[in-house]
Amino acid sequence: MLLGAPAAIVAQESVSGKPASAPPRSLLANPTAPLWRTPAPDTAVLDVATSKGVITIELIRAWAPHGVDRVFNLARAGFFDDSRFYRVVATYIAQFGLAGDPRVAQRWRLARLAPDSARTVNARGTVSFAQTSPRDRTTDLFINLRDNPNLDSLRFAPIGRVIAGMDVAEALHFGYGDLPSSPPPLGNPRRFYGEANRYLDREYPKLDRIDSVRVRARPTP
Repeated sequence: MLLGAPAAIVAQESVSGKPASAPPRSLLANPTAPLWRTPAPDTAVLDVATSKGVITIELIRAWAPHGVDRVFNLARAGFFDDSRFYRVVATYIAQFGLAGDPRVAQRWRLARLAPDSARTVNARGTVSFAQTSPRDRTTDLFINLRDNPNLDSLRFAPIGRVIAGMDVAEALHFGYGDLPSSPPPLGNPRRFYGEANRYLDREYPKLDRIDSVRVRARPTP
């Protein structure tokens, strides 16, 4: 591996439950780098600092190992820092996962992830990847703001759950609904991926921000 800690060291830290060293942000431009396949710990906690407060998410690898590995490694590398909750539909979902830097957003747009079988339900507070089918997952995630059993039949596989800050998730600005990420003529996918934050901030200035995502190896008792 050319950048960052050797894979064996990173993997050993992950298995031991200790926080693995963060990969360099430069690797965000290379979705095929081996480091993105580093196994996550059995459980890990993400502190998502937003413009409304902190949402704490517990990742559970037994639920969806491919999905958790990706989110764990992207979070360590700062992928979600300075991004937006770009699709918030009241009493349904709050979606995020478009990188704020358009160069990074375009690199990961087609970086599809191997499917995970659904091992739990899309209950209120669980977190899943956005998808058209289980083979279409890339980096876009959503928080279920209610129980969504219809997503279970469509094979959405939760990767974790909100363990603190659900009130923050439910307070995110929902006035734009589906518009920011809609297909034409309502939305503009070319600008959505090609400009990322610049487009969202100009056209949808009330969207809530993700300021940073920090990883803890295990939940606080």
